[in-house]
Amino acid sequence: MKRTSLLFLICSLFISPVGAQSVVDEVVWVVGDEAILKSDIEVMRLQAAMDGMRWERDPDCAIPEQIALQKLFLHQAAIDSIDVKESEVSSEVESRIEYLISQVGSREKLEEYRKQSISQIRESMHDDLRDQIMIQRMKQHLAKDIMVTPAEVRRYFKDLPEDSIPYVPTEVEVQIVAQTPRIAPEEINRVKNELRDFTDRVTRGDATFQTLARLYSQDPISARRGGELDYTGRGQFDPAFASVAFNLSDPKKLSKIVESEYGYHIIQFVDKRGDKVKVRHILLKPEVSDSAINVAMERLDSVAQDIREKKFTFEEAATFLSDDKDTRNNKGLMANLKDRNTQTSRFQLQDLPAEVAKVVDTMAVGQISEPFTMINSRGKTVCVIAKLKNRIDGHKATITEDFQLMKDMVLQKRQAEALHEWVVKKIKNTYVRLNEEYRNCDFEYEGWIR
Repeated sequence: MKRTSLLFLICSLFISPVGAQSVVDEVVWVVGDEAILKSDIEVMRLQAAMDGMRWERDPDCAIPEQIALQKLFLHQAAIDSIDVKESEVSSEVESRIEYLISQVGSREKLEEYRKQSISQIRESMHDDLRDQIMIQRMKQHLAKDIMVTPAEVRRYFKDLPEDSIPYVPTEVEVQIVAQTPRIAPEEINRVKNELRDFTDRVTRGDATFQTLARLYSQDPISARRGGELDYTGRGQFDPAFASVAFNLSDPKKLSKIVESEYGYHIIQFVDKRGDKVKVRHILLKPEVSDSAINVAMERLDSVAQDIREKKFTFEEAATFLSDDKDTRNNKGLMANLKDRNTQTSRFQLQDLPAEVAKVVDTMAVGQISEPFTMINSRGKTVCVIAKLKNRIDGHKATITEDFQLMKDMVLQKRQAEALHEWVVKKIKNTYVRLNEEYRNCDFEYEGWIR
């Protein structure tokens, strides 16, 4: 936007529809071609209060600076073509809503507290969360080449005061053996018949695929978009799903029923770009009967007893008897995937699946649990026995025991310094104007006041 058109926008904010001059809002900062309104600041102030956020600096100065920083990163993200998929935004929105529901107790209470329906809350969050993801991705892009050596890590912590050395909370390593309860053939037939009925209804024109997906699909993220999945490569799909999805080419012809590790699907082709395909799907998951769960629990109980009697080891049971493909090839040892850049088997309790954390919290090292049920990463009910392999009690970090943690701390510090330098340089090369009331602020970044 040219500056003349920006000034026209600013002037128009102060003029009512009938031409009378009355202040309906106020532009307090201008960053490049972007205006920051007083209302923007109040919205962020209110949102921060609702999230329990506390500002280290004067919020009257920190909030507009935070908004200005966001505009700098978003502007650069547009220049560098940083991409955020709609599926990522939807997933983050749902995670945020689930967190809010857990805090207030129910969906109804959340709607009452926010004075909005869940769909309205979802819509109000969408753009802000998309911007947050894009800003985070832009920061990662800017800092991607920052590296630290082991020598730098040792030097940094050698000179660090004792009271500044981080405290590492208690961590555990856990092994599991899982059994998937057998689904009755009648239940599988029920699900398949329902999917066949959906196909018939779409073919006859009685309903659209999108409507049926919204109403019935058990993939909550895509269901809200009418079953649509964004452009996706073959390797990101379940193999059985990918095999069918990539062979579709006619939106008017639905796929046959596809069984994947998540359940049963029907798929509709939407578009293809290069080696990526966009499709819609409806997912249905067969229900597990109580009797099937009891059979799996009894079998695991016998397995646990045989391990205690040393007929075979837990590791052997995990390798040859477990249905959990994520841990089976690692002798049952669970991997912490919280940080995809770091491979570790250590978990703080809050990072474990809730069902596992509850069980291992009071276990002794080497102890094997009684069987229990949990929902796995694919949304299926499974029966599990767990073994507490190791517990590392909380302690001050040391180079020998916690090198990765200490390396990450130094890396984060170096990245923060690099981002700070980038922001200061960006401010120098960007048109900035702010109201007089902000000229005495103690800003985090230099260069705003000229």
